[in-house]
Amino acid sequence: MHLITTTDELAAAVSELEKSDFVTVDTEFIRETTFWPELCLIQMAAPGVTALVDPLASGIDLAPFFALMGNEKVTKVFHAARQDIEIVVHRGDLVPHPIFDTQVAAMVCGFGDSVSYEQLVQKVTGARIDKSSRFTDWRRRPLSERQLTYALADVTHLIEVYQYLRDELEKEGRAHWLNEEMEILTTRETYDPHPEDAWKRLRVRLRKPQEFAVLQAIAAWREREAREKNVPRGRVLKDEALSEIAMQQPRDQAALAALRTIPRGWERSATAATLLQAVNAAMEIPRDDLPKLPRQQHPPEGAAAAAELLKVLLKHVAEKQGVAPKMLASSDDIDRIAANGGEADVPALHGWRREVFGEQALKLVGGDLALRFENKKVVVFEP
Repeated sequence: MHLITTTDELAAAVSELEKSDFVTVDTEFIRETTFWPELCLIQMAAPGVTALVDPLASGIDLAPFFALMGNEKVTKVFHAARQDIEIVVHRGDLVPHPIFDTQVAAMVCGFGDSVSYEQLVQKVTGARIDKSSRFTDWRRRPLSERQLTYALADVTHLIEVYQYLRDELEKEGRAHWLNEEMEILTTRETYDPHPEDAWKRLRVRLRKPQEFAVLQAIAAWREREAREKNVPRGRVLKDEALSEIAMQQPRDQAALAALRTIPRGWERSATAATLLQAVNAAMEIPRDDLPKLPRQQHPPEGAAAAAELLKVLLKHVAEKQGVAPKMLASSDDIDRIAANGGEADVPALHGWRREVFGEQALKLVGGDLALRFENKKVVVFEP
C-alpha cells in the first residue's frame, strides 16, 4: 500500500481528489505528551481515489492538503470532526469548510447518541472494521501494511456512510438541521479558546473575589505555559495545585514551597518565578476592581420536578422524530428551561431545536401542555 512522502505526490493526489464534490478525511495523531496533537498520518478518499499521506516524511510540505481543506467547492467529510479540525487549524491556520460530520448527521438521523464509526459502518454498509491497530504508536516508522489498511478503511467506508446520511437528511428535510451544527464546528473561536477563560475548565469552590482573581490569573498563566512549551496542562501544574494556590495565595518561594501540591524544589524554578508574578499581580488588583464570584444558581421551588417532566417530553419527542435526544437538548438545557423558562438562553431554544422541541418544552413548564400515560405510551396533550 503506497504512502505519500513527497510534496509533488501530495499535490498530484489532491488534484485527483478535487475532481469530486466531496472528500472523506481522517487523521491519526498522538497527544498524550503534548498540548497540541502531533499529526502522524492523513487519510483521504473520494469515489475511485484514495490517499495516505505521511506528514512526518522529511521535506514534505502539507500546503496542498491545507488548500484542499479550504476549497469551498469540495465538502470535507469527517466522523467526529472536532479533533481533526483542531489539527488543521493549528497546523494550517485555517478551518476546513464546508464540512459534513457523519457522527452528528447520524444523531440527526436517529442512530443514537455519539454513535461510533464502527457501529455506523456496520449499520449502513454491513461491513466490519478491524480496530486492532487503533492504539498503535503512529509516530513509529515504518508503518505496517496492517496499520495502513486499518487507516485507509476509516475513509473508504466513510464514502458510503456519507452518501447514505446525506440522502437521508434530504429525504427527511433535515439538511438545515445539520448545517446549523456545522456552523458551530467551523467557527474559529471553537478551536482558539482565550487563556483568560481557562479558569472555566476548573472545578474549584471559591469563597472570596480575591481567590477568584488569583485563580483566573494562574489558570491563564498555565494555559500560556502549556501552549508555549507544547506540553499537557497537567505537566505544568496539576488542577489541585491551582486550586490550592488560589486559596493560599503564596507570594514568595517560601510560601509556595509550603504548599502540599507543589513538587519539592519546583518553587526555585524559572517557571515558578513567572507563576509568582501572576499571583502577585492578581493580589495587587484594587478591591473595587476584583472580579465578581461566579453566581451559584439556586433553582426555584418545583424546578427539579419540572426537569423530570421535561426529560419525559424530550424522550417522547426524540422517539417520535427519530433523532437522538442529545441532539435536541442537553441535561443543562433541561435544567435551565425548568428553572428559567423562556429566559433560558440555551441551544434547545434556538434554531431548529426550538421548532422541534423547545416550543413544546416552554408550553410544558408554562402549564399549556401536559403528559399522560395511555396504552403503554406517553401522550402529549393540551389541557
